[in-house]
Amino acid sequence: MVVVGASLAGHATARSLRDAGYDGALTVVGDEPHRPYDRPPLSKGFLDGSLSAEDLALEDAEEDLGATWLVGQRATSLERTSAGPAVTLDDGTVLLADAVVLATGARARRLPTAIGGDLAGVHSLRTLDDALALRADLVPGARLVLVGAGFVGAEIAATAHHLGLDVTLVEATRTPLAGPLGAEVGAAVAGLHARHGVPLHAGVPVSALLGAERVEGVLLDDGTHLPADVVVVGVGSAPATGWLHGSGLDLDAVGAVRADRAGATAVPGVWAVGDCAAWWDDALGDHHRTEHWNDALHRPRAVAAAILGTAAPAAPAPYFWSDQYGVRLQFAGRRHGDEVLTVEAGTLEGGDALVVWWRHGTPVAVLGMGQPKLFNRWKRGLGAAAVAA
Repeated sequence: MVVVGASLAGHATARSLRDAGYDGALTVVGDEPHRPYDRPPLSKGFLDGSLSAEDLALEDAEEDLGATWLVGQRATSLERTSAGPAVTLDDGTVLLADAVVLATGARARRLPTAIGGDLAGVHSLRTLDDALALRADLVPGARLVLVGAGFVGAEIAATAHHLGLDVTLVEATRTPLAGPLGAEVGAAVAGLHARHGVPLHAGVPVSALLGAERVEGVLLDDGTHLPADVVVVGVGSAPATGWLHGSGLDLDAVGAVRADRAGATAVPGVWAVGDCAAWWDDALGDHHRTEHWNDALHRPRAVAAAILGTAAPAAPAPYFWSDQYGVRLQFAGRRHGDEVLTVEAGTLEGGDALVVWWRHGTPVAVLGMGQPKLFNRWKRGLGAAAVAA
């Protein structure tokens, strides 16, 4: 077995294979020089210095998966051979396998060089090395502009505000988080920034990053000039699958590997999981890429079961969370945009709401803003409706 990708989905796949009874040779390849680590704290506890790199480790101290770890090595091609799939690494090593699991994740999108995306002081946040570089620039009193007010951008804004930086958020869409949460709830979450004195410029794209060698400001399309010592670009990610072109895999428009409901791809013996994969979703009737920590942790169990021919565990309801300004935001289930929304506790204006989305009288999704007990109660009650909605 060869697993390409040594982050959460790759590590969870290796562990799931062992847990499911596989005791053969297992190789895990990762292009970062680090053993598996947890990414969500990079924008929170690690960035503010309350967590160390050691605290991020995904491997238990006593864990031994009996795997060969090839970290700091990059996969360059995948080929089909008469003996099975083969992965070639950047040092020329060829790994021949009975099964290959692709778990290469995604890479942060960047602003073009033509508008200043390569200036010093401009960061993205996806890896531990990204976080180390950004942390060094987060000096109290520095002026930070976040380009992109999604979950990661909002978390960095909250962390930087706590560290004493002058923080400004910029979002090209009119309402941050309207895609995953809808406009009404997205606006309520965005209101957390206003209540903490962090200005948000929404509905205005970035025209250029200003500066000679190091960034000095951000120019918006409406002519607004925002002084900046540091800029963080959080405008989404793209599957890390460029090395798979020509492999025979079915890649979608953004480069995600299309796979069936258990992770099997169009190439025999090759599976895909995590942020690089778009699995078939019965509820949507299409392939769907899910970029959540919970998904990358649980779906490898289905992959391992399918590879080994054992019974797959039931899929949990989709779930993600975010921590901003001391408020934990939690979401579970599926919403399509045509549901009826109710506020079961708190208020959206107050930033302490428990929101439920209903379809045909059945709750299919729930959001909690600082409401962990109520959220968990509603999440348990979603059951199969949230999975099959």
